Amino acid sequence: MQDLVDGLINIVWGEGIPTGTGNDIPIVVILLLGTGLYLTLRLGFVQFRRLFHGFAVTSGKYDDPDEPGDVPHFQALTTALSATVGIGNIAGVALAIHYGGPGALLWMWVTAVLGMATKFSEVTLAQHYRDVALGDDDGPDWLGTVSGGPMYYIEKGLGSGWKWMAVFFAGMLMITSFLTGNANQANTVTDTLSNYSGVFGLDPFTMKVVVGLLVAAIVAVVIIGGVTRIGRFTGVVAPVMAAIYVLGGVVILAMNASELPAAVSTVVTEAFNPQSGVAGTGAGIFLLTMIYGVQRGLFSNEAGQGSAPIAHSAAKTDEPVSEGVVALLEPFIDTIIVCTITGLVIVVTGVWDDTVPTDLDLDGGAVSYRVEGEGGIISSEEPPTEIRIVNGEPRVQEGTPQFAWNEAVVSRFYTGCAAGCDVAEDFQDPFNGTFYPARGVAIANDGTEYENLYGPAVETGAPLTQLAFARGLAPLGNWGGGIVVLSVLLFAISTSISWSYYGDRCAIYLFGESAVLPYKGVFVIMNFLGGIAPLATVWAIGDIALGLVIIPNLIAIVALSGKLREIMDSYFERKAWLSNVDAAKRAREAPSADEE
Repeated sequence: MQDLVDGLINIVWGEGIPTGTGNDIPIVVILLLGTGLYLTLRLGFVQFRRLFHGFAVTSGKYDDPDEPGDVPHFQALTTALSATVGIGNIAGVALAIHYGGPGALLWMWVTAVLGMATKFSEVTLAQHYRDVALGDDDGPDWLGTVSGGPMYYIEKGLGSGWKWMAVFFAGMLMITSFLTGNANQANTVTDTLSNYSGVFGLDPFTMKVVVGLLVAAIVAVVIIGGVTRIGRFTGVVAPVMAAIYVLGGVVILAMNASELPAAVSTVVTEAFNPQSGVAGTGAGIFLLTMIYGVQRGLFSNEAGQGSAPIAHSAAKTDEPVSEGVVALLEPFIDTIIVCTITGLVIVVTGVWDDTVPTDLDLDGGAVSYRVEGEGGIISSEEPPTEIRIVNGEPRVQEGTPQFAWNEAVVSRFYTGCAAGCDVAEDFQDPFNGTFYPARGVAIANDGTEYENLYGPAVETGAPLTQLAFARGLAPLGNWGGGIVVLSVLLFAISTSISWSYYGDRCAIYLFGESAVLPYKGVFVIMNFLGGIAPLATVWAIGDIALGLVIIPNLIAIVALSGKLREIMDSYFERKAWLSNVDAAKRAREAPSADEE
């Protein structure tokens, strides 16, 4: 399975334009950045000129409740934001910095700025070509009354001859909804909470199963209610969870204000002239830093992926551009604000390249092997037959693969660690013996076998961000890491819930309305399975589907950019939003159902 995943990842994200350094620029990266730049110029820098209009529309001052759709502008935005502001902001940023160094954050910014134009474009087109004949007001809540997304503007905008590409997109996005927007989210929750398994007297895997079942149950309860229930849920949860997380990050940055200029300088410098990263990215590191930044930036803000337009298609409006300007706020909020806070917190607290006492499962999913070569410490596909360890220190010859945890070499091994195991002084009894990688076991000189040892190792993903918050807020108490745990739980659940809507619209397009409930059942099952699968495998499979679904969407957006410019110019020339002022005012002043 891992060989298959590695091969597909190389095709989607690895192969591309040769650079002569041994690392090619992936086609997906070129398409994303190129499309974003093209749309930025084609639409006259719409992401800068219309940013404040987007905030005005989102406020509800132009909402007419009688226009077609299922949810108001704000709930459409929060539903989409619940899918974008999520694990990518916590685990994704940490992964980008872990593999690409602090400079990866700058490439996330570039992706976000260009992505604002892309997001505006895809959402405007989705609104313009959406299907408003779905169901009726008396139909079941889970069905809704509208359906939209790239599959509709591919078929209707480009013509019936392109329906094959619309079908391909819908199929790929439905698969992506099971993985990127669902399994990855559950995986991060269980991975984070499994650290607390000892508190409940459970082993880590059993803890993952229990947490996975609870998360899947919560997701099931909400998504059965359809987009109206999803909109109400995200309308409350999204602002609250973002406020808690952002406030914690801002407090840390304020407490480390003197370190901020150096942190920003490090991000900018390492983006163009990076040093060897934590995971030893080796030769051609600039390209890998850019790739990881763009890849994780895309995962975080989803611009160009074609998923968010499905949520925005449910907005109550008859002016497509009015929802497009709301949508361009997403990459701004998600990446420019939230991801930046996460990245700077990781850098200013110094945890991004720090080691912490770690319980090392010698046959676990975080184990890999690295070898030092001309380009730095790089991945080794072949583990050594054995590693001799003397007084805790591995004795390896030059050019021989070394034991690594989270892709970073572990320098010392111990058989014990004091209660808490928080600092290096807690390590006990250096290991003396031989480690056999093929068996995943270490045999001491006295014959004792160990399946786990202890050693200084780096963190990655959500645990790295959790460590940064815990260390950054330590002067105020021992609760900083709890903010990340709570945020992971809320972000992951709300993201999965929003993605379920994306997938069920694809199911409707492909198989009809009767496919929605079976889809939801499979979605809940995949949520649970994702929670107990290995971290690297789940994220890799999600990246494969993510890369495949982008291509047809970007082709359609560029091909329809002329129509898009026509729709945009008409909206702003007519000042179309002003016609809704009176209707919005009457709706605000009308008594609610509860008051009546």
